[in-house]
Amino acid sequence: MEMKKKIMYSSAGAALLVVLAYFLFFRNSKPPYDFRYDKVSQGDISVYVTATGTINPVTSIDVGTQVSGIITKLYADFNSVVKKGQVIAQIDTTFLYQTVLDARATLDKAIAQRNDSKRTLDRTKALVDRQLDNQADLDAAMTTYETNVATAVSAQAALDRAIINLSYATIYAPIDGVVINRAVNIGQTVAASFSSPTLYTIANDLRKMQIETTVDETDIGRVSIGQIGTFTVDAYPDDKFSGTVSQIRLAATNVSNVVNYIVIIDVDNNELKLMPGMTANVKLLVGSSTNALRVSNVALRFQPPAELIDSTKLMHRSGNGSFAQNQNGTGSPAVATDPVQGRQMNGSFASVSEADRARFHTVRDSILKAHGGTLSQEDMHAEMQKYFAKQARKSKTQQPIATTKRTSTTFGITQTFPEYEKSPYVVDHQSGFGRVWIMNADKKLEPVYIRTGLSDGKFTEITTTKLQVGDQILLGASSSTDDASNQQLRSPLQSQQQGPGRGGMR
Repeated sequence: MEMKKKIMYSSAGAALLVVLAYFLFFRNSKPPYDFRYDKVSQGDISVYVTATGTINPVTSIDVGTQVSGIITKLYADFNSVVKKGQVIAQIDTTFLYQTVLDARATLDKAIAQRNDSKRTLDRTKALVDRQLDNQADLDAAMTTYETNVATAVSAQAALDRAIINLSYATIYAPIDGVVINRAVNIGQTVAASFSSPTLYTIANDLRKMQIETTVDETDIGRVSIGQIGTFTVDAYPDDKFSGTVSQIRLAATNVSNVVNYIVIIDVDNNELKLMPGMTANVKLLVGSSTNALRVSNVALRFQPPAELIDSTKLMHRSGNGSFAQNQNGTGSPAVATDPVQGRQMNGSFASVSEADRARFHTVRDSILKAHGGTLSQEDMHAEMQKYFAKQARKSKTQQPIATTKRTSTTFGITQTFPEYEKSPYVVDHQSGFGRVWIMNADKKLEPVYIRTGLSDGKFTEITTTKLQVGDQILLGASSSTDDASNQQLRSPLQSQQQGPGRGGMR
């Protein structure tokens, strides 16, 4: 009996030791994780700058009046099509006509006084010549005559002014166009004492419209003359319209402590769907890449826990900006490859001339020397792009500033001066470094260092020879246990939805 008890106690003790060893050494030795994957894809990336603006006619004129009076006749109404020189309104001329009569009578009186003083001057001069009068009387007669001459000239000017004011009572259309606003009615009194009141607003040609939109200072650097913009209006939600950036005005506006710049977009309105005053939701295409190798932005922000990382695959940035990979604690310099043989830049190099190829190699060698002789293929590709983009901007700045051409009839302005144009946006400057993670054969996470390009907010263009279309990359990982002591990791998307998580490398 005692022997059985000893055996039972021994068995229970052994089982307890096994359970304790499991919890101490096995359960927490390697916490399991649930991984979220995505694949490297290939597709188009388009980058837009969004803005809101108002649709206006290219040329619109507020027709006013320079004289005061009562509106007696209106010959044009809303939407009336008018021609330049047509009578569109009439102001009561009773008072103005009486002013003309009064001015004419004043002129007649001034002429009579001038003639009388002329006769007096002639008589006085004759008496002085015969020494029957003195010089003082002659001077006084001359002064009186000259004063009356000036008075007659002033009276003539007053008469001319009264006649002109009378003509101003008839309002003519200053341009060909359409009346888009009528601000007065018959019988209404208009007063032109301080400012010219508006009677009509006439748009020149509603088939040519423009959008006046404001772009934030953080986005204005990516806007260039000639960029294509698409927009929608609430009146036609299913229709998309397009226009071209024609002007970026230098005057800044401050709205709620945010600096904005006015951008003008020219729009064709041949179908006459767009109306003045409509709100346009604009998207300006500032950069695009076709069939680009791309990864999800979530993958670029992912940072795994340390115990899952293969430390032998980590890379450190060298002093010259390239990446060197650690192998058992030793670093090996990145090898520069020939971009001419290794990739295509702006087309195939098989068709370029020998002179251009030699120039390309000279530039490549100088860049490689400037970086200490070690530069990765991706870095070399980016540096070459920056060099040629800089040369293109340099040659552009050596040309006259006037690059935008407009006819004088478009805005009614005779262009006699060159027009300033801001520097264009260079898409190649939208580059940087990033890192994504892949699962290697040892079930460890291995980093892949890449050069990033354009990003549309969802995908980012990448440049690397280590990843191909369809390769799996990590988006996130989360611990599958509820134990609070286990480390948890969420992808950035999960972090936004479930709470703060660990940051990643961008």
